[in-house]
Amino acid sequence: MTKPFMDVHFLLNSHTARLLYHDYAAPLPIIDYHCHINPREIADNLHFSNLTEAWLTGDHYKWRAMRAHGVPEQLVTGEGDPYDKFEAWAATLPLLIGNPLYHWTHMELKRYFGITEPLGPGSCLEIWEATQEHLKHLSVREIIRCSNVETICTTDDPADDLEVHRQLQQDAASPCAVFPAFRPDQALQADKPGYLDYLGQLGRASGLDITSLDLLKAALTKRLDAFWARGCSAADHGLDRMVTDTGADPEAAFEKALQGHDISPQEADALQFHLLCFLAPAYRARGMVMQLHVGAVRNNNPVAFKALGPDTGFDAIRGTAGVGEKLGALLGRMEARGGLPKTILYSLNPADNPQVAAMAGCFQDATHPGKIQHGSAWWFNDSKTGMRDQIINLANHSVLGHFIGMTTDSRSFLSYTRHEYFRRILCDIIGTWVENGEYPADIPLLGRMVEDISYYNTKRYFRF
Repeated sequence: MTKPFMDVHFLLNSHTARLLYHDYAAPLPIIDYHCHINPREIADNLHFSNLTEAWLTGDHYKWRAMRAHGVPEQLVTGEGDPYDKFEAWAATLPLLIGNPLYHWTHMELKRYFGITEPLGPGSCLEIWEATQEHLKHLSVREIIRCSNVETICTTDDPADDLEVHRQLQQDAASPCAVFPAFRPDQALQADKPGYLDYLGQLGRASGLDITSLDLLKAALTKRLDAFWARGCSAADHGLDRMVTDTGADPEAAFEKALQGHDISPQEADALQFHLLCFLAPAYRARGMVMQLHVGAVRNNNPVAFKALGPDTGFDAIRGTAGVGEKLGALLGRMEARGGLPKTILYSLNPADNPQVAAMAGCFQDATHPGKIQHGSAWWFNDSKTGMRDQIINLANHSVLGHFIGMTTDSRSFLSYTRHEYFRRILCDIIGTWVENGEYPADIPLLGRMVEDISYYNTKRYFRF
């Protein structure tokens, strides 16, 4: 018998899964501990003019799918009419069977607009008009409230003055707690274009003239303290390639970059490795969580990059050997120099799942259960298959009951349904194990485990 399309039991394929999801997972608030939304839009309580602005602007997931469907760039990132862009998305969507975008789109239509009809060319105009009415009242703050979001951690550069965060934290009408997260990539990647200009920005923000590696460290420390004073409990690093200690002199590499000379990948890696090992004990001393995102290869299409810039849908997965060995060397050096903070390890390459989980096990200790986390399925992996694989791999290699669960890693305010998607998949996996006789049907114990993974572990881990 064919199941109804995305009904209340969507993805829940057993009685136990349904019980765990509806009674334990679904009612819990959301803690979105890593995302890329703009806090200014929360402070200003942005109202979207139409669904194209809310849904397609800045969403490189949808942009990639539309390009694969042959949609001209004018209707993807160009100056096309908003309805024409939406119509192009509606024409693309029915072909995305098996793609998480198909599920996410319909979850968002149902959650925020009460629409259960599938989106396609035949329903496009009707859905556009129906959402237009909703968007007159559905502000960013209302989206957050109706999503049951309790805490959001944005992603912020050390040179940011954090004024928006100050405003939000003093705003009694703020829909949830909003905290900055420390993302110092630009300070650590001396081989990237514009590095000297960035050092000038960081110097002005910190009140220091950054003329040496020691002064760079001092500037980062000052800004870290400013973030910490604003409630920051997380730092985040994007390691597109897994850096290692190449033996190059980090001070000499920094001095070379400071003089405006190009530095080699080996010099850049040695400098970034050195600065990461400097920051790790600083995070630990402040009780902060360090996140390492590994394995993106960015801006692969030079023509598109020149025309559209970064973060427009032309990044991919870096599949390189030796990730486990290099990750182990980095974590080992941090552990030896003051001890690792609580750390979340994400890899964009799904083939890395076993080695990431195994490496996490090398650095667990009694300071916190699940101190080193195998992070949730990320970016190209946050599909049904990717989430299942990550959860099952974590269970195979570690203690699933201490997992801190899902985060959106998104720029869209409508993406909070991804937490529901994750929770449904989690409950389905656990329910299957129970009904296959692989685990006792101890619903109170399992319910607490689902609640912990969905919410409470995160709250304890970040000390929210």
